[in-house]
Amino acid sequence: MKKFLLVCTVFLFVFQARTSPLAFIVLNTAGWDAGRLPSNWQIKVNHGKPVISVCAENDQPCLHLKSVKASFALERGVDVDAAQMPFLAWRWKVTQLPANGDFRHAATDDQAAQLMVAFADRRIIAYVWDTTAPQGTVQNASAIPLVHIYAVVCRSGASEANRWIAESRNVAADYERIYGRPAPHVKGLRIQINSQHTGTVAESYFGEVAFRSTPQ
Repeated sequence: MKKFLLVCTVFLFVFQARTSPLAFIVLNTAGWDAGRLPSNWQIKVNHGKPVISVCAENDQPCLHLKSVKASFALERGVDVDAAQMPFLAWRWKVTQLPANGDFRHAATDDQAAQLMVAFADRRIIAYVWDTTAPQGTVQNASAIPLVHIYAVVCRSGASEANRWIAESRNVAADYERIYGRPAPHVKGLRIQINSQHTGTVAESYFGEVAFRSTPQ
């Protein structure tokens, strides 16, 4: 009987381990020191001066980004099996959209918030909150040959501004739908804001960002 119970216990443990949801938290600013980034995050500045700070709202840690005619990002390397954890979940809030921003035109390619996912084959999907492009738009966002970036407009305009929005995207399904092949490993994540093309101001906030095996 003891041997039987032991076998049952081991089986239950293995079953739970295989069926328990997996999660990899990419961004959680709760442990960040003010004025310092963890070593696994880097600031990438394309234009102007970055304005980045750690914040908290409703007892939840967050990241604050503000662009004044600037373009910058925070990025980190990861290694995520898109087959095991295909869902990317995050919280974001936009408080100021770049006036007349529209990723579909180079002269107005500014967004208050972007979450860019880089895959092992150097293809990229950018989940954006655009000022003008309609929600649900999926379109090539690169004007450079052999650079593969597709934008997916998750939110558009100011109707949902000034409040936290929770998102969940199946990045593996998005990748296969866009690029026509199974998604390789995810190798990097970038949080970006820019308003240099329109010469305006943009402001946004990000909460927790995580890859998960199941949708939230």
